[in-house]
Amino acid sequence: MRIFLAGATGAVGKPLVRQLIARGHDVTATTRSAAKAEALRQLGVTAVIIDGLDGAAVGEAVARAEPDAIIHQMTGVSGKPDFKNFDRWFAPTNALRTVGTDNLLAAARAVGVKRFVAQSYTGWNNIREGGPAKSEDDPLDTSPPKALTETLAAIQHLERSVTDAPLDGIVLRYGNFYGPGASEELVRMVQGRMMPILGGGTGIWSWIHVDDAAAAAVVALERGSPGLYNIVDDQPAAVSEWLPYLAEVVGAKPPLRLPVWLGRLVVGEMLVRWMTEARGASNAKAKRELSLELAWPTWRDGFRHGLVGQEPVASPQFRAVA
Repeated sequence: MRIFLAGATGAVGKPLVRQLIARGHDVTATTRSAAKAEALRQLGVTAVIIDGLDGAAVGEAVARAEPDAIIHQMTGVSGKPDFKNFDRWFAPTNALRTVGTDNLLAAARAVGVKRFVAQSYTGWNNIREGGPAKSEDDPLDTSPPKALTETLAAIQHLERSVTDAPLDGIVLRYGNFYGPGASEELVRMVQGRMMPILGGGTGIWSWIHVDDAAAAAVVALERGSPGLYNIVDDQPAAVSEWLPYLAEVVGAKPPLRLPVWLGRLVVGEMLVRWMTEARGASNAKAKRELSLELAWPTWRDGFRHGLVGQEPVASPQFRAVA
């Protein structure tokens, strides 16, 4: 297929480009950087330098590419995490999830694209009640901390816009990323003991390696049915379980432990809730309907062998849907 990949140089975009080329697709890939555009061309794609918030530029680029499908992987996260002011930190990504999504959907309608795959998220935005792993049918959090209201609204806008559009709209709700290009800041924080366990560390997190996240986008592109899919590994885990393990893997001292009241003062309500009340996600639907096989089925193996600075040790496996 002819693919228009918006956001090709991020943590997921880079392995996704490699996998699309390996599958024989003709890829037009976007970036905002001239230097990154040249690196993309060397991988064998047609590189386009555009801002996803520029509707006219997006429309022209999509029209020139004449794609069969569009993949939306645009994000704008940069700098140190700011959990106290999360909406402000995530503002560039929120704009890409709202205005950027609208621009791509408008371009898709204009040229008659029928398949649209978009990146979303599952984690802190899950409802904080009931069992540890939420399905795609479970509601999202109805009362997020104030610092997350704009970010949650942006996620909801993307998901609603893509699934309601008159095309084959597929939304991939990725868990927390790790792997080359996604783990470096996390590792730095853990090694510096800047990521404490708050309270009992009872919040449940779901993880996904960036190579598996990219593989899920390829599978969804090639054979996915419209709808929402949680793209996470097989083992949702409490913070009290995965964070000490990660510290051990990267040669750090055990994480500090802080009571909830002190955590609110130091890092804010958002991270306190995430570390104490969060719910993970189930990948049952993605495995059942996409037949996705994970190269890193558990964060334990992934943290130890696929965390940073390594090329994938195994190519994702693709099987026909039964």
